[in-house]
Amino acid sequence: MKPARLVVLGIAVAAGIGAMLMMGGETPPPPPLPVVEAAPSIKTVDVLVAAADIPMGQSLKAADLRWAAWPADSAGSGVIKRSEAPNALDETTGSIARSSFLGGEPIRREKLIKADGSGFMSAILPSGMRAIAISIDTRGATSAGGFILPNDRVDVLRTYRDDEASRSGGVDVHMAETILTNIRVLAIGQNVQERNGEKVVTGETATLEVTPQQAEILALAQKVGQLSLVLRSIADTNEPRGLQQADTGEGALTVVRYGVAKQAPRR
Repeated sequence: MKPARLVVLGIAVAAGIGAMLMMGGETPPPPPLPVVEAAPSIKTVDVLVAAADIPMGQSLKAADLRWAAWPADSAGSGVIKRSEAPNALDETTGSIARSSFLGGEPIRREKLIKADGSGFMSAILPSGMRAIAISIDTRGATSAGGFILPNDRVDVLRTYRDDEASRSGGVDVHMAETILTNIRVLAIGQNVQERNGEKVVTGETATLEVTPQQAEILALAQKVGQLSLVLRSIADTNEPRGLQQADTGEGALTVVRYGVAKQAPRR
């Protein structure tokens, strides 16, 4: 082979090897960026909310309220919308909170009431209901150890001495009966709500929410015996409330003789 051809062949081989080396050392191209889809827009409406925590019974001031954007799908009929009531902030000022609100919680009409100069207790009472206070033991002996709080549900128990049975039997005979069931506690003493996480509320009286007929029964029962409050489970609060035994004239009483309780028919 001629020398010139050898030189050309060598150059070609060297060029090929160089090209291979260059291609092998190249940085691979970056992967394609993921496609980011735009978040769907959420339709909002302005609703009236609590600017800070509002305790039950507080008279609302303008500083306690503000307008806030709220998802339209979550703004139910009970909330106050700016589009429907543009002057609601001024109109709501002066109302009393029938229950507490958390900061940022929408203000609902059914949780407010216009007192019109009345006291707080009369403002939070539903139509047709009455508030009556009964004496309780400050040590908790007649109020579940003091663990009954405002807005709890209780049964009212009456205990008394049966004078006729005691005379005929020669020993003291005491009886107990449940006269009211599922009664809402409005206040313990002057406390109308749990304060600062307090789990025990003490006071001389318990104020209960009752019907006019139940108020008469309680007033009489307190004159002729001792009343105790029996705390109900929160799971039982939806059961019907009302009179127990005292309104029917039927049922049985608990008779205690020598510390032993047994059921006896009502006379």
